[in-house]
Amino acid sequence: MFSNEPIIALATPSGAGAIAILRISGVDAIQLTAPFFASVHGKDLTVQKSHTIHLGHIVDGERVLDQVLVSIFKGPNSYTGEDVIEISCHGSPYIQQQIIQLFLRNGCRTANAGEFTLRAFLNGKLDLSQAEAVADLIASDNAASHQIAMQQMRGGFSGEIKKLREELLNFASLIELELDFAEEDVAFADREQFKSLLLKIQNVLKRLIDSFAVGNVIKNGIPVAIVGEPNVGKSTLLNALLNEERALVSDIAGTTRDTIEDEISIGGIGFRFIDTAGIRETEDVVESMGIQRTFEKIEKAQVVIYLLDASQFQVSRSQFQLEIERLKNNYPQKTVLVVANKIDTIDEKAKNDLNAMLSAVKGISVQLLSAKSGSGVEDLKDQLRAFVNTGALRNNETIVTNTRHYDSLVKALEEIEKVQMGMADGISGDLLAIDIRQALYYFGEITGEISTDDLLGNIFANFCIGK
Repeated sequence: MFSNEPIIALATPSGAGAIAILRISGVDAIQLTAPFFASVHGKDLTVQKSHTIHLGHIVDGERVLDQVLVSIFKGPNSYTGEDVIEISCHGSPYIQQQIIQLFLRNGCRTANAGEFTLRAFLNGKLDLSQAEAVADLIASDNAASHQIAMQQMRGGFSGEIKKLREELLNFASLIELELDFAEEDVAFADREQFKSLLLKIQNVLKRLIDSFAVGNVIKNGIPVAIVGEPNVGKSTLLNALLNEERALVSDIAGTTRDTIEDEISIGGIGFRFIDTAGIRETEDVVESMGIQRTFEKIEKAQVVIYLLDASQFQVSRSQFQLEIERLKNNYPQKTVLVVANKIDTIDEKAKNDLNAMLSAVKGISVQLLSAKSGSGVEDLKDQLRAFVNTGALRNNETIVTNTRHYDSLVKALEEIEKVQMGMADGISGDLLAIDIRQALYYFGEITGEISTDDLLGNIFANFCIGK
């Protein structure tokens, strides 16, 4: 894992395309490439400047494999901190494999998942949280997740952690120094100033920990379950939200017998909509299995859209009230949005009566729409977006999206609170030092100042090959 032997991988997606980029990094990467590159101007790659591009051909003996552009990046001023060569060739999978096989036969090995970024971390080009942000940036599929990943990759989060760690480390050093002069009863660390620092660290850690609630849903998307009785228009609503015929629509009750999922971005936030089987009493075994899955999806969803048929309001008014109250009571921690569908089939008086009845149910948001005509669908999207507190995102504050970072922050906060309690109880400096060192350890885990082979292996195994 930690060798600097030359590695090669395809840095662009596999398959056919206009161009493909092959990346080589490691000791002697430039010297290794030079014999197989025939410059159109007779240039010797080994004497060219860093950050230059050269036109020529990749050759295997007398055989020309492709006309290419070769980019040179000399360490330490490269992505990995090592010598790096990038070969831009034509995007034929055959050409890609021919060039890769040529270098594998002549001193390179295939790069492991995330090995280029791992080398960047090991060579001090990125800290660990920045390296993890590279994977998040590649995986970002909406504006919000892209913004957070970019901020983290630029060092916003790690800079905040490093500053706290440095301040805490300074005080830790003074307390450790006091232990060397214990017999003289000398105090080097100002206790009041230290209390202020601990309070500051505590507040920052709590803010970062709280931000994970928003960061996690932004990164992974917000699961939204669309539930209700059969034939109220759940599949039609899903199709209207996605603006495509994703789910089969029929007048026959119980058409949807399994869950159907798809994701869209609303206002830069990813929402994963789940169309579920209609909830009703049934003896159909397959439909019963679908209804059971509906309840499972409700448990996992963060937002529940309870859909009802507005045209049945006068007939089933008491039933609607009962079902809404039951839903609210069964899932008190869920955000529940009641949507009355098919409002194009009722008159204004019925709409007003329906709206008044729904609005009387406290703790429930209400929306009237027609999924068939599209009326009110955009209002529903606005309502969903309003459920996500993106204030921190708009203010460009640091938002935690990584579970590993969240766990380390929680543990660091526990240690800081132990130190605060110890100071309040007047415990000795040697015992304070133990908890301070542990807090410093958890800070170091985030940025990679403290890491293990297993930790790095787990992190970079989730990267794509070539990055």
